[in-house]
Amino acid sequence: MAPPVTPAASAPFTCRPNLRGVFGMVTAGHYLAAMAGHAMLERGGTAVDAAAAAGFASSVVEPHLCGLGGEAPLLVYEPGGGGGAGTMHAVSGQGVAPAAATIDSFRAAGLGIVPGNGLLPATTPAIFDTLSLALLRWGRLRLADVLAPAREWAADGFPMYRSLRDFLASLGAASFDDWPATRAVFFPAGEPVAVGTLLAQPDLARTLDRLIQAEARAGGSREAGIEAARREFATGFVAREIDRFARETAAGDATGVARRGLLRAEDMAAWRARVETPVSAPFGGGVVFKCGPWTQGPVFLQQLALLAGFDLRAMGHNSADYVHTVIECAKLAFADREFEYGDPDFTSVDLGRLLSAEYAASRRALVDPQAASQVLRPGRGPHARVTQAPGTSLGAATARATSEPSALSGDTTHVDAADRFGALVSLTPSGGWLQSSPRIPALGFALGTRGQMFSLDPAHPNALAPGKRPRATLTPSLARMADGTIVAFGTPGGDQQDQWTLQCFLNMAVFGMPPQEAVEAPTFHTTHFPSSFYPRRAEPGKVVVEARVPAAVLDVLAARGHLVERAGPWANGRVLAIARDPRSGVLTAAASPRKETAYAVGR
Repeated sequence: MAPPVTPAASAPFTCRPNLRGVFGMVTAGHYLAAMAGHAMLERGGTAVDAAAAAGFASSVVEPHLCGLGGEAPLLVYEPGGGGGAGTMHAVSGQGVAPAAATIDSFRAAGLGIVPGNGLLPATTPAIFDTLSLALLRWGRLRLADVLAPAREWAADGFPMYRSLRDFLASLGAASFDDWPATRAVFFPAGEPVAVGTLLAQPDLARTLDRLIQAEARAGGSREAGIEAARREFATGFVAREIDRFARETAAGDATGVARRGLLRAEDMAAWRARVETPVSAPFGGGVVFKCGPWTQGPVFLQQLALLAGFDLRAMGHNSADYVHTVIECAKLAFADREFEYGDPDFTSVDLGRLLSAEYAASRRALVDPQAASQVLRPGRGPHARVTQAPGTSLGAATARATSEPSALSGDTTHVDAADRFGALVSLTPSGGWLQSSPRIPALGFALGTRGQMFSLDPAHPNALAPGKRPRATLTPSLARMADGTIVAFGTPGGDQQDQWTLQCFLNMAVFGMPPQEAVEAPTFHTTHFPSSFYPRRAEPGKVVVEARVPAAVLDVLAARGHLVERAGPWANGRVLAIARDPRSGVLTAAASPRKETAYAVGR
């Protein structure tokens, strides 16, 4: 096992301990969400009950990272009876394009790309139905129990924390002059509330109350109550208010035009989350499981297939050879993501070919050990189909809501949970950001903008179509390690999610790091390929490396042709993880200290 990774003396955080226990563990992007999840375990709930509670709580306490209008892909490890190997499940937590969202309708509006904010890119909200379906399938508690922490913090408020206040201050109250319901909650006196002051969202609390009441009116079984709440969301007051708001409200977007939304009650009624079989690939005696190509998840597996042909351990952790090799393989895998991935309900994605050893070998031969590639090299498909907008400059007010997620423009969050029964969950909630779409006054949440990830090229596998899922960046992870350990892990970070989590996995699988050291180790990523986010810019050859990587390594990378950007020592991502030892049942939980608020709790 590699020695523990120690932060540089100048780093703002010190290494956190690996938390260990046997009862249950929860990691979340905010400590209150982690506590909400663990409270469900204490009530006798499962890992799914805990993950759902933490996910709902996140939509309250991290409103710039996720909300009820967003999405939440989910992976579940269901333990086998009698010591069996268990089963991996995926839940399609991504909503679909409205019936009125067609390529022709966007082109008729003069658009060549889907805007990144406003009401036009909304897909059907997915978080509520996704977590409700998971509760029905693998939970034990009632919806009212699971929603209780979120409802409490929405009604009574939670203490404002530094990173949220800094984020709001960076936007400024004037950014929301045309979104009065948003401004009233987050800028009650023209400024964001002070750190430590309670931030309440009574409009959101009323929505949660009505969903809880729908469950109570159903009476009878737990299942009947949850189904009643699902119907209330999809066909009741929530759907009606979304329909009315989208029809009547025109919201400005990145193009400088105020447009009404396309989402309707009929779209809400037609969509439900569903359970699917995950995609998987072997590595080093273990197996990694991801959601399908309606997410970017398989790109993690493609990177593994490429890296399997290199002796990474011999290169040394975060050496110049190691960073160069991982980055070059990422460029190849993400080029395929750009040209091959899409909703498999609408397009045929040949994962058998993309994940095969033969294909990986042919692609691996393109890696020059001494020179960085400067062009996008998909395995097939016309290079000219890269969906990248012209390099025009965005104004500050637009860029804050439409550029790729960053520390100051909004992002994603993550939750992992494990219970004493042997189950593990990896959940990545996102979307419905307060800064990207106006808050619906009657509901207390904003619609998502995930539709910005569609292409308006009808020949592209990710082309916009009614009822279709956009290829989301959200990508939870589960792995069965070579020794049988099950690990749930994930991170915020847009296109970088399957780069930072890949490195975390390699830290454990190749370099023998325990989870906490694995999530704290310095990270790097490339932005060589087109971004999934409006306006889909690419930065050929660029590599962003945390400053804790030695300067000598960065010099070698630059000499090989990488355009190296030295980031802050703790700038990249916020990886969370929970591992379960199959022999002892001991759980180990880890949370990155990056971005202040992520914590692991358990016993």
